[in-house]
This record gives sequence, C-alpha cells and structure tokens, in this order.
Amino acid sequence: MRRTGLELSSALAVASFIAAAMVAWYVDLPLRDPDGSTGPTYVRLPAIVLLALLLDIVPRAVIRASSWRSVRESIVEVTRERWQLASLRFMLVGLVGWYVTYASIRNLKGMVPFAHHELYDTKLDRLDQAMFGGHRPTVLLHDLLGTDIAAHVLSFFYIVWIVALPASLAVALVWARRDRVSSWWVTAVSLDWIIGVILNYALPTLGPIYDRPADFAGLTHTWTTSLQESMWTERLEVLADPATTHTVQNIAAFASLHVAIATTACIVAHRAGLHRALVQSLRAFLVITMIATVYFGWHYVSDVIAGLLVGIVAAWVAERFAAPEDTKRDEPTSTARPKRAAAHDLASRQGLS
Repeated sequence: MRRTGLELSSALAVASFIAAAMVAWYVDLPLRDPDGSTGPTYVRLPAIVLLALLLDIVPRAVIRASSWRSVRESIVEVTRERWQLASLRFMLVGLVGWYVTYASIRNLKGMVPFAHHELYDTKLDRLDQAMFGGHRPTVLLHDLLGTDIAAHVLSFFYIVWIVALPASLAVALVWARRDRVSSWWVTAVSLDWIIGVILNYALPTLGPIYDRPADFAGLTHTWTTSLQESMWTERLEVLADPATTHTVQNIAAFASLHVAIATTACIVAHRAGLHRALVQSLRAFLVITMIATVYFGWHYVSDVIAGLLVGIVAAWVAERFAAPEDTKRDEPTSTARPKRAAAHDLASRQGLS
C-alpha cells in the first residue's frame, strides 16, 4: 500500500549505495563524502533539516503573531499545525534518501575512470559533426551568439541550475510536503541520477571542453570557466593519488544530467497541472540549458539528446510508482459538459412532471 510516495525513492537510495560500495570494492577505493569540505554529513544534514524547519515555521509565526510577545506562542501553534508526525517522517525520509542517492551517485561517477579506461569523445565528436554537416556545433554557437555577452548570460543560467535543484527539493519536502507532486519530483530526480550514472559507465567521455580546450579559448572568462577549471584540477588530483585524496572527481559527460533533470521538471510541472507561467518558464530554462551546455563544451549534442530521453523516462516511471492516479491534469472540457447536460436533463424531467 502506498504510504508516503517515497518508497521507490528510498529503494533507489539503498540500491545506489550498494552499487557504490561494490564498485568501490572492485576498484579498491574508499567511499567519500562528495561535499566533505563543507563539514561532516552528520553535522551538515541535521543543520539543513533545522534550517528548513525554521524557514517554514518562523515567518508564518511572525506574520500570525499580533505582537512580538506572542511570537513564541505562534511558533508553537504553527509547529503543531504543520509538523505532525506524518509530515516529519515524509521530510526526513525524503531528505535522507535524497542525500544517500546523491552521495552514492557522486562516488560512482567519480570512479568511472578507474572502472572503464576507454573514452569515447572522438566518436561523439564525429557524430556531432555528422549531424551538423561537418561542423562542430560549439563553433557554430560561438559564431552565432558571440563569445562575450552571451557567455555571461548563459553562464548565469547554468550556475543558477546548481542552486535551483537542491532548492526545488527543499520546497518539495519541506514547504509542499506530502503533496503528490513532491514525491513524484523527488523520485524522478533520483531516477535521473541513477540512469545517468549507468550511462556514464556505458559510454565514458570527458566532454568537448576537456577533449578540445582550444575550441573554447576564445570565450570570455565567466563563473562557468572557473568551475570547469576547478573540476579539471580535481580530476587530475584524484587520478594522481586516488587513495589519499579526499576529492571526488565529477567529470563524466554522457548523458547530460542538467538537461535530463530540466526535462523531468517540465514534464512533472505540465502533467501535474501547475501554473502555466511556471511551466513556460521551465520550458524556456530547458532550452537555455541545452544551448549553454553545448556552448561551454560541457556536453556533445548527443549528450543533450540522451539527456532529453533520460528526463522523459524518469518522469514517466516516477509518475507511475511515486504519484497517485489523480496526478494527471483535470480536463475541464471533459467534465463540465456532462455536468451541464445532466443538470439540463434533470430540469427537463422536473418540468415534465
């Protein structure tokens, strides 16, 4: 029986952890906290949970309170209303499951160079050129959009994605809570990660920026440039001394998870009947992400196509296993007419009688 909608998400967390442990044993490397530089997980996760609770409770209590003296009473009142046992369980199960999946996938992705030594960048580069009449799509984009203003604009949206994803999970698990869309979204993101890392192992690549850095030398320096440089430094550090470093390298291009998760967001928002403005914004963000990821050389066009397919599959599977049947949008035209027809028939019968 469906209880929280997070059962599949929890199962994926367990499966991804087991897979990470097995691969770590096979390549003789330890599992690491991918964000260990910001503090241990047993401190960071409770801090995240506490902060999320405070942001959910305190503003509501302040608005409700008639005076500063009554804020404490309002906090107790809001807490009792919003955070009953079922809601707390939903949040904790979702957050812990999300982090376990995230940490496991990051470790699995980081161990790709040690488990599969071949790289397929040359083949994907040829495929890209075949799709664009012998031209590299990155070069075409640089010629079309320029290498200065466009670089800053696209970099902004690309970096925003990094912040938007954990923020969206926090909204789903803390502010929306137990809503059918929340379990659907959290589960779909987990599926995106897991399918994505499977493809990382099936087709290891670096991405154009690392395979052909000269093609991107003309781009103006942006936040994305700094991120790319730091990721390459981390990879070299890991490959040079994998046993002692505390870094988890994060370069594996196929498929594009940015595109996959953005695609999933569009589908979930549309299918769940969320506000039209949000759906249109997400679609625009997906298009910008697809352009940016090729423009900066993170991915090949084939990575983008694969990311679209991954996002579709993740949203479809999550809808069936993590969301109840009523997640489909209501169609007013299909329900309003029968009601009006029934009312008309009833009035007619009453008039005849």
